[in-house]
Amino acid sequence: MGIKEETFYEGGPHIGDLIFHVVLSVFVVFIPLAIGSIVRAIWLRYKITDRRISVIGGWMGKDRTDLVYSEITDAVTIPRGLGFWGDMVVTLKDGSRLELRSLPRYREIYDYINERVLAKTGQPLLSVTEKAEAAAQTT
Repeated sequence: MGIKEETFYEGGPHIGDLIFHVVLSVFVVFIPLAIGSIVRAIWLRYKITDRRISVIGGWMGKDRTDLVYSEITDAVTIPRGLGFWGDMVVTLKDGSRLELRSLPRYREIYDYINERVLAKTGQPLLSVTEKAEAAAQTT
């Protein structure tokens, strides 16, 4: 018997990332980016639950990384594709970082992760503007 988890998001990267890079691959410069997006579309999978973040990727999808919310200290999102998808970088207590590329619904996922981190640690994740304001006040 395993522990019950409520899944918030389960799936791969946004399909727009694949389409965008494949269309741009008519220009030779964009071929490596198209290959990268094809590999992500085939082998990269995300699972975000109420207990953890799980990323399955790597060659043939053989690597798995699990994060628990109590270990997360920071998360930053970057919109891509006119804001239809985005990237997220999650920083852990030990300083290591995990990059979640081409996340669909990245704003909702960030808010969900922020709620879970606040519930586990009592410290909310700060937005980039809040961090800049805090840094300006200390100087």
